[in-house]
Formats: sequence, C-alpha cells, structure tokens
Amino acid sequence: MIKKYTCQNGVRIVLENISTVRSVAIGVWIGTGSRNEDQQNNGVSHFLEHMFFKGTKTRSAREIAESFDSIGGQVNAFTSKEYTCYYAKVLDDHASYALDVLSDMFFHSTFDEDELKKEKNVVYEEIKMYEDTPDDIVHDLLSKATYGDHPLGYPILGTEETLNSFNGNTLREYMERNYTPSNVVISVAGNVSESFISEVEKLFGSYETAYKQEKYEKPSFYDKKLSRKKDTEQAHLCIGFNGLEVGHKDIYSLIVLNNVLGGSMSSRLFQDVREQKGLAYSVFSYHSSYEDNGMLTVYGGTGSKQLNVLFETIQETLAKLKGEGITTKELTNSKEQIKGNLMLSLESTNSRMSRNGKNELLLGRHRTLDSIIEKVNEVSEVSVNTLAKEIFTDNYAVAVISPDENLPEKLV
Repeated sequence: MIKKYTCQNGVRIVLENISTVRSVAIGVWIGTGSRNEDQQNNGVSHFLEHMFFKGTKTRSAREIAESFDSIGGQVNAFTSKEYTCYYAKVLDDHASYALDVLSDMFFHSTFDEDELKKEKNVVYEEIKMYEDTPDDIVHDLLSKATYGDHPLGYPILGTEETLNSFNGNTLREYMERNYTPSNVVISVAGNVSESFISEVEKLFGSYETAYKQEKYEKPSFYDKKLSRKKDTEQAHLCIGFNGLEVGHKDIYSLIVLNNVLGGSMSSRLFQDVREQKGLAYSVFSYHSSYEDNGMLTVYGGTGSKQLNVLFETIQETLAKLKGEGITTKELTNSKEQIKGNLMLSLESTNSRMSRNGKNELLLGRHRTLDSIIEKVNEVSEVSVNTLAKEIFTDNYAVAVISPDENLPEKLV
C-alpha cells in the first residue's frame, strides 16, 4: 500500500511499506534535468548532481562516502532529460541516518571552489569516456536531429566549454530556480513504518524558494538526417519516430508495439537483422516518454560497408509490421513478457522506490499492480496496429556515427 503526503511547502512524500524485506530505499526526486537548461548552462543539472557528493558544512566528501560505507549501504545519483534523483539503499535500522545524510547533501552542500575544479576534471573525463562509446553518443546525435536547438536536444553531460563557466553561484542559482518544493518528491520503499513520513517532513517540509517551476515549451519534431565521422570499427545507426508523451492513453499499446519490434530476443528486429541476416550484434528499439512528447528509437550497429543493407532491412521490417500488423501470438507473448518483467522488477526496494518516485513526479498518480496488468490485458491487435501506422511514417530522423560519415544511400 502506497501512502502519499504533501507537506505544507509543497514537497510530496510517497511511502510504500514492504514488511517482508530488511532494506529501505530512499530517493530524492527533483523535476529538473537537461531540459531545464539553456545553451550557456547546458550540463549544470548533471554537474550539480556530482557536487552534492563533494562536501557539506559538516561533512567532507570522504565523510559522505564513509557515511554509507560504514553502515553497509549504497548511495548514488543520476540525471535525465526531465528529472534528477539522489538515492540511498540501506538496512532498515539505518533508514533515519541515511535520510539525514541525504538531506544534508541537499540543503548544506558548500560547492567549494577547490572541489569544483577537481570535479570539473572528473566530468571532463566522463565526457571523454562517453565520446569513446559511439553506440551511446549516436543517441545524443539523434536527439539533436529530432529536437534541433530545443533543450531536449542537448547532451545531459554538457560540454567542456559550458562546464568551464560553472562556479558555486551558478549551482546555487540553478537550485533556487529549479529545486522548488513543489518540484520535489521524496520516495521511500522498504521495511519502514508510516511514521517515517513525519521524519521526512521535519527535514524537507519547511524550506522555501522565491521561484515557481516554469512550464515547458513543447518542442517541434524534426526529421533531420545527421552524420558524424569518428574512427570506429562499426557504423552506428539510430532512427527516431515521433512517439507518445507520459501518461498518453495509448501508452500500453506502444509498450507492446515496441516489444514486438525490438524489445526482446524474439522481436522482429532481432530476428530479421541478427538471426536471419547476421548484420549486427546489437539491434533493438526503445521508447522515451517526456511530459509533452516522446520518441521511438531504433538502433543498430554494423560494419560501415553494411550500413545500407542494415538500413534497408530495418525499413523492410518496419514496412511489414506497419502493413501486415502484429500476430495474435506476438500480442500474447508480448503481454506476458511485459507483465513478467513488471512483477519481477517489483521484488527490489530500489525498483519500487524509483517507480513510485517517477509516477508521483511525472503523473501525480499511482496505479496498483492489478490495474496495470488490466491495462496491459486490454491492449488489442487493432490498437497496436493502428498505432504502428500512426508512428511509422516517412517523418523520421536519422543519426549515424561511422568511420566515413556516410548516411545510408537511400537518404542521400
């Protein structure tokens, strides 16, 4: 049972008691990410996430790390396009202590200039590491092709140029504008009683900022075709189609459609591209949902001389799926796989904390497991096939990273 409470200042708390475990996961979710940035401060959301671990008024960076190591716990954070999360997983005996350390990081980080300099270098290295993984950066290139100059097209890590301009005031100003109480959700899941809500409220329920969260500007969907030359062994191809926003009425039909297309080893892309033609080791599809839009992405990596064949094979798979629709067997298998993955994921306190935090932050509501399964069961061949015809149009974006910078011949 999920308990929800809204503090007087607007901070929301969601707590799910799981009495059969001995762990507690606590996440501080903030509805801000690279989408809230501009060209001058691109990367600040991610850099701020790093700096929360670099010392507070009472704890050094080492002491923050030791705080969790000394109790056998885990602490980490991540930044996405639309949200940031700081989280910890500890034994239930240490839940209050973990909450206190997380709140200390949230409210009392000093952003010391010496630590800033060191951490900038760390993130520079992270960017370089990312640059060494073309199968990752091709997805950023696709975002640029799809969203253009809109913030959804920015890289989450930012650039060396923007990072170099950051200082303590940059981070404090960004926090003041975006870490507003109404934009914060504290999600707790594990062996913890409902009374823990009052502990969270004492720490997070009274702070205020002078700003209100601004509404997003909905991006246009572009069908640009971008390529980038890089000394790689493979050509990395991404194709992006206009998708659905978070909470759309057809989102479960889309989940089934994506699963049939490229979400598993029995998917059409895996079978057509890898098993039948041996063109790629890695080929898959996935859907990204944002507050007001979404994108369905197809990825494949192959030798540069086989790029044209890979592109044509993917197009043939999409055309057949769009023209003939899915089969009854694919529908049944996909539904069972989705339900199985959902139920298996809920065996982890971290997964439940994440699910509840995202649902509250992005949707403001929580479905029971039974209601989700009911929604999955309601998906029909007609709903999936109708959606396939709406999504797989000629209006798509393409990104390629390869040693010769060539796009597939059919796009030139």
